[in-house]
Amino acid sequence: MAIEITRLFDFPYYQLETYNLNKALTTKYNNKWESISTQEYVDKANQLSRGLLNLGIKPNDKIAIISSNNRTEWNICDIGILQTGAQNVPIYPTISKEDYEYVLNHSESIYCFVSDVDVLEKINKIKGNTKLKGIFTFDDIAGEKSWKEVLELGKDQINQKEVEDRKEAVKPEDLATLIYTSGTTGRPKGVMLSHKNIVSNVLAAKERVPLEDGNDVGLSFLPICHIFERMILYLYQYCGVSIYFAESIEKLSENAQEIKPNVMTAVPRLYEKIYDKIILKGETLSGVKKILFFWAVNLGLRYKPYGENGWWYEKQLTLARKLIFTKWQAALGGELKLMVSGSAALQPRLTRIFAAANMPIMEGYGLTETSPVITVNDQRNKGFRVGTVGKVLKHVEVKIAESGEILVKGPNVMMGYFKDEAKSAEVLKDGYFYTGDKGELDDEGFLKITGRTKEMFKTSGGKYVVPPLLEGELKQSLFIEQVMVVGEGEKMPAAIIQPNFDFIKDWIAKKGHKIGNTNEEIVNSELVINRIQKEVDKCNVHFGKWERIKRFELTPDVWSIDGGHLTPTMKMKRAIIKDIYKDLYDKIYRN
Repeated sequence: MAIEITRLFDFPYYQLETYNLNKALTTKYNNKWESISTQEYVDKANQLSRGLLNLGIKPNDKIAIISSNNRTEWNICDIGILQTGAQNVPIYPTISKEDYEYVLNHSESIYCFVSDVDVLEKINKIKGNTKLKGIFTFDDIAGEKSWKEVLELGKDQINQKEVEDRKEAVKPEDLATLIYTSGTTGRPKGVMLSHKNIVSNVLAAKERVPLEDGNDVGLSFLPICHIFERMILYLYQYCGVSIYFAESIEKLSENAQEIKPNVMTAVPRLYEKIYDKIILKGETLSGVKKILFFWAVNLGLRYKPYGENGWWYEKQLTLARKLIFTKWQAALGGELKLMVSGSAALQPRLTRIFAAANMPIMEGYGLTETSPVITVNDQRNKGFRVGTVGKVLKHVEVKIAESGEILVKGPNVMMGYFKDEAKSAEVLKDGYFYTGDKGELDDEGFLKITGRTKEMFKTSGGKYVVPPLLEGELKQSLFIEQVMVVGEGEKMPAAIIQPNFDFIKDWIAKKGHKIGNTNEEIVNSELVINRIQKEVDKCNVHFGKWERIKRFELTPDVWSIDGGHLTPTMKMKRAIIKDIYKDLYDKIYRN
């Protein structure tokens, strides 16, 4: 009898019964890919569960996992923890030790699995201020307890019956995980997601993802501690996709060429970087090759699905794919048939160009609080529309409030925020989750995001400005890597911009400009400032006079997660960026 999936730990058992993969999970250790089969995955998860029971783990205990990269051990621990009726608390590896302390204490985690010495050092500095009884490491670290010790504790199968009883006692409505939002402001909130929340989202998302069940290969590299990638990994398990974990973002292309994935997920910033690198490479070409390259790019930027551009465009596109775009595909292994984007708005030009290149990006929309997917595009059955985040998933309801805010109801909506009834009541009203995002539903059911209510601001003249719309337009420029629009309560909107230093250095060399090559010299160059002004002017024509960027300042820093500018999913921490560049802000408005 087919296994009914109602709890998260049912997924590997379903895969075992349905596909029984030889390579279910694969991680690279010491430059060598090492795989475990579905059977080994299930066996090790049970072994870990037995070990946890021998440690005294009780239902509803909290166990944290902090890993610098996605890896096989994370998934084994996830299933092993959940089977005992305990809850998994994934934590972003890049947060400060103070935030580690806060999350561990707020969640009441009593054990913690960590990946490596860097994470361990941060944890060791604050573990005395927490309730942690033990820390186990995935990497072998001298003098530290290895996660293999927990496996060893569960080697004897004498208490497997207790594991089965614990599994049986877990109900779909029970809490499965606490996910602490990375937070662009303030302390992270603990989102309570049940087994049903996430399972319902996986089963509904399955209908929108054209995978070849039991045969496809997936490449995973977004942080698994984020619900987007975690849900995708459960989906892969459900569809019998062999999962490979990329070593790092930097080695993404190299790993893709090694394993030749059919599917992968990313956030828009990473697709932007891939595109920028391709364009930079195109700039190095000369003669006919360069002409053909940019002919294909310009063709791709006009792409519309389902042959809307007519037969002559389609004929040219076929040629462009053969001559140019196959090389783009080769850079990511040559077998990609689907990429998925979430977490932030994807620029329509990227949607168009990658679809033209036969590597379609299906943009979706969701939040941690919705497990996460609410809508997603699907190329099949005319379910793909550029500039939208797709149609609403089955069993999920979306309505637009009078204010324009997107409200969501469905089995994927969270249980609430852990230990915070007041904040839960703010966003959960009359059965709907208030997303804080603004949007529009068209006649065919496609959702378009038009802004974020919390990111909108009023100028001193009383006019509303929606920063993400301006930022999205500005980031289409190859000269601009990151930009934050400011001006709340001020007389005009302005922008703090991080230039695309790689592109600008290449531009300087090509043009033979006499400008220094350091970031400081670049941001102080009148030539660069004037060139970026042209990009700002080009953006401004799309907006009303009150919305236009009147002034901007350039930063010499590259905005990063480690630098505190970005969350782990590469969203801007607006308050922190404003604080970091207070001098530039004051220069704009106070001088």
